[in-house]
Amino acid sequence: MKISASYWMFEGGLDGAKPVDEAMREAKALGYDAIELCVASSGVLTDRTSEAECRVIAAEAKRIGIEIASVASGESWASSPTANDPAVRRRIIDFTARGLQVTRWLGTDAYLFVPGAVSVFFNPDAEVVPYDVCYQRAQEAVRQLAPVAERCQVRLGIENVWNMFLLSPLEMRDFIDSFRTPWVGAYLDVGNVIQFGYPEQWIRILGQRIARVHVKDFKRSIGTGDGFVDLLEGDVNFPAVRQALAEIGYDGYVTAEMMPWTPERPGRTAAALKKIFK
Repeated sequence: MKISASYWMFEGGLDGAKPVDEAMREAKALGYDAIELCVASSGVLTDRTSEAECRVIAAEAKRIGIEIASVASGESWASSPTANDPAVRRRIIDFTARGLQVTRWLGTDAYLFVPGAVSVFFNPDAEVVPYDVCYQRAQEAVRQLAPVAERCQVRLGIENVWNMFLLSPLEMRDFIDSFRTPWVGAYLDVGNVIQFGYPEQWIRILGQRIARVHVKDFKRSIGTGDGFVDLLEGDVNFPAVRQALAEIGYDGYVTAEMMPWTPERPGRTAAALKKIFK
């Protein structure tokens, strides 16, 4: 498998302020095979970044000797595909359609998509959407985006996040299968699963639906956002995760998403990923 780092892991990454070429060079120097770039409505890489600008980034990655594993976006947290306001739902659909095109221009083929939320764990003031309504609106959003994903030849990876939605691997499997297209898949985060289950079970159940894998670690005994810890310090059974990935034939990118940034964390994470997956 190829180890990868999220752009958000580097200083200034979460703010979209770190130049992409600097993040790529830093990731390469630390021994990562790839980097996951991140698109937002503002910052150094946005949904309005031009094809020419994307081609420059892709060429620079090749020159540095690092691959672009995928593209992620957290835009759905602020502009949810399941929001009560139709204008907000329309806005995130348009944003994501452009994000899929940016992904293609960057030369990679997977885009992380948060499909909506019943509630937002880090924002107590966010609206709470009834689960059945959330499900319906999320399906409507993905149905609109699936043809765009196919046209761009980019898999729309539905991520399991702490959104009180798609809480079991069976539900995630059935949600993905409802679209009847290979261009909608799962972006599995093994650390996010621990609060609700076992990532190795999710892997076996989702199988070939998995487009990409995020790697974090988590301590169940803490049980809140503070439970996310450095790799090999939590309750993720990484040997079981690696075995399950081998069983389904997954040999792609495993991208660390370790936040918040500290000076030592990107290097420490690279060392742990090599120990787990190399």
